[in-house]
Amino acid sequence: MRAWLFQDHRQKQKLGDDCPWSVGWVDPDGKRKSKSIGSRSRAEKFQRKTEGQLAAGTYQSLSRASWEQFQKEYESKVLAAMEPGTREAMEYAIHHFERIIGPKRIGAMNSKTVAQYVAVRRTESNLAKRKRENRPGKPVSTATVNKELRCLRAMLRKAHRWGYLPALPEFDFLKEPGKHPTYVTPEHFALLYQACDVAKLPEAQGYTAGEWWRGLLMAAYMTGWRIGSLLALRWEDIDLKKGTALSRAADNKGRRDQFIPLHPVVIEHLQTVKSFAAHVFPWDRDRRRLYVEFWKLQVAAKVQPVGKGRYGFHDLRRGFATMNADKLTPDALQALMQHKDYQTTQRYISMARQLNPAIASLYVPPVTKPPKVAQ
Repeated sequence: MRAWLFQDHRQKQKLGDDCPWSVGWVDPDGKRKSKSIGSRSRAEKFQRKTEGQLAAGTYQSLSRASWEQFQKEYESKVLAAMEPGTREAMEYAIHHFERIIGPKRIGAMNSKTVAQYVAVRRTESNLAKRKRENRPGKPVSTATVNKELRCLRAMLRKAHRWGYLPALPEFDFLKEPGKHPTYVTPEHFALLYQACDVAKLPEAQGYTAGEWWRGLLMAAYMTGWRIGSLLALRWEDIDLKKGTALSRAADNKGRRDQFIPLHPVVIEHLQTVKSFAAHVFPWDRDRRRLYVEFWKLQVAAKVQPVGKGRYGFHDLRRGFATMNADKLTPDALQALMQHKDYQTTQRYISMARQLNPAIASLYVPPVTKPPKVAQ
């Protein structure tokens, strides 16, 4: 028995000399197999190894490999390269899958396995999580189950491509009830802004916690940036005179460095929190505590979104899009919101046209401006 080298002709036309080399062979069961390797030298090495195993009768199909074996390879090659938030979501989904299914062999995963997981997971309670929030437990939401399924599908797709899984299982996602998109309204933003002085965290940095929160909320509502990008923003990337901020590729989902112009109102608020700290909005506690403090502001302000228990930071981002989508060009909105895909921007524009009429200019929330910094 022999194995052979080849290059995919479509990739060859597209990539030229950079096209990866693959190895093909026929396994002892008569099934044609192939694996993309990369360089020709590595492919030749894998070819010799495979031919030797086939000739000696020691060949073992990857589909007979254990779940643990695949899991270790997936962790080192895929999970390790993911962003922290994405990796956490993947690990969370894998944890529940292993707890419920107890997988032994990766090749045994099929559509029935996925259906079994969904049947159990959708009846479980998120009591532990809700205890931390002092709320009664209830069944895991449909959105949570579907999110975990998307993670598992991505993982098993990789198993299929690597030859561990003969066929990719079918994933039947649960039907989610239609949700009305929420955003922080101008009226609610004003109330939140006025309630910032009740905040106790973050602790003193040369300014009050209330000034920190007013700066963060205004920056979020007037830039449309994600909360992660705002917390990662450093003073070395801010030019207060030119009114620009550099959003670094490592800190945004668009994965590119981008200079963003800032509204004068944002500049005024940034000046009130100017300090010797490296970050514009230093936060030395975990992200969850940040959300808890934000919820406390909402309680103090007595605001609550329609059809939803609390606002999240992404609702500030939606507020930016809603109040400005009909005035800015799609290209400008995409650049300001740092969307990599225009289709994502288009969804925000469609939402805005459903929720809010056009406005005459970039919206400035009706709040009292912060006091001027002494020169």
